[in-house]
Amino acid sequence: MSQINSERLVEHFLELIQIDSESRNEKRIAETLTEQLGMMGFTVHSLPVPEELSNGYNIYARMEGTIDDSIVLSCHMDTVVPGVGIEPIIEDGIIRSKGNTILGGDDKSGIAAIMEAVRTIKEENLEHKTIELAFTVHEEGGLKGSKIYDMSYIKSDKGIVLDTGGPIGTIITAAPGQQKISAKIKGRAAHAGLTPEAGISAAQVAAEAITKMQLLRIDEETTANIGFVNGGMATNIVMPELTVVAEARSLNTEKLEAQVAHMISTFEAAAEAFGAEVEIESTRAYDAFVIADDHPHVAGLMASFKAMGHEPFTKGTGGGSDANNFNAKGLTTLNISTGMSKVHTTEEFIAIDDMVKVSEVLKHYLTH
Repeated sequence: MSQINSERLVEHFLELIQIDSESRNEKRIAETLTEQLGMMGFTVHSLPVPEELSNGYNIYARMEGTIDDSIVLSCHMDTVVPGVGIEPIIEDGIIRSKGNTILGGDDKSGIAAIMEAVRTIKEENLEHKTIELAFTVHEEGGLKGSKIYDMSYIKSDKGIVLDTGGPIGTIITAAPGQQKISAKIKGRAAHAGLTPEAGISAAQVAAEAITKMQLLRIDEETTANIGFVNGGMATNIVMPELTVVAEARSLNTEKLEAQVAHMISTFEAAAEAFGAEVEIESTRAYDAFVIADDHPHVAGLMASFKAMGHEPFTKGTGGGSDANNFNAKGLTTLNISTGMSKVHTTEEFIAIDDMVKVSEVLKHYLTH
């Protein structure tokens, strides 16, 4: 009986990460995967997305199984910046970039692991579940591809996203919802040296609001942060306008709503105190999800980890993934680790052994 072909797995992974696919530029990677999946025996559908979202498309692929069960496996195809011209280096079983770009293991390690598991299953002619694949564009920076994913293709009631780090066996069962808040503060310009009292400083209004705002770690489930502060014309002009962009996250929807209301009211109170105006846009990026540890989907996945010699464990996370949107759409979706480390940095790396391990777990899960 053949096992996971580590050499083929690595070769495919290296091929994928050297295809430039920063967010909005996923056309080439989508076309490559569409061709490869078709050659593997999948029925593949290219799902169009708005041009402003990506020059590529979401992918749905399906392979009928002989076991009376099905599963959606999902990864995103885009990478963060800097992700152009990636040059991988392999040293002592570790794959990293040359150091001037990210590696792209987030999330192409998941794609490579899925496809290697399926290749091995087909080589061994094993019975397997019906396999549905959902590969998305523009996950980085807002989970945008999964937010508009056409769920009419999906027939299964459960899914697995491969898009987190940590040891093999990590199962994310809870992730926060996120709200984006943009506050445009409108003061009044005046000469800062001659008649500063005639002006209303948007910077001062923002400082007042931020000083009184609950930020960073609010409680064990909730965080908030100021991400951008942009404004100003010159040092001799009282700042007439400034934009503050912030976010709030929580595993608890009621807490998230309360934190957002607090942040908005703080901006409004500061503007009123200084006689300024404030225009606020508040949009939900994605919703939280929490899946109980005793859910049958969790138990089934844990059984495969244990069968392959790993100690699985569930945990919550502070970040979002496509699992947030799939859960919101009614697909019970877990997120598991591929072993990727230091993602979103030029120090990103992944161990070949971890990629092999997650491929083995997928193979077991798909065939039992």
